[in-house]
Amino acid sequence: MEDLLPTWRSWYPSLFDAASDLGLIRARVCAPSSLMLSNRHAAVQSEAMQMFKEKWAVEDEPEEPQLPIRLQRHPTPRKPFKKKPKPSY
Repeated sequence: MEDLLPTWRSWYPSLFDAASDLGLIRARVCAPSSLMLSNRHAAVQSEAMQMFKEKWAVEDEPEEPQLPIRLQRHPTPRKPFKKKPKPSY
């Protein structure tokens, strides 16, 4: 910022305002769900992983085959837990 506009402090209240006005940073319109920190972090992490793979020519690992899920219609009831009697000495 100092290189582009050495006297920016006299015109702008903050570095953010100066950078925004000069077009160095800009807002991105996004869906409200993407404002959640966990979603934003996942997107940033995914983008970083993709850039790493491109830079170092890493290929994706093959996906493991999906095993079929077996569902029981009526699960067997659990037996009640019985406490073991304390030994008498």
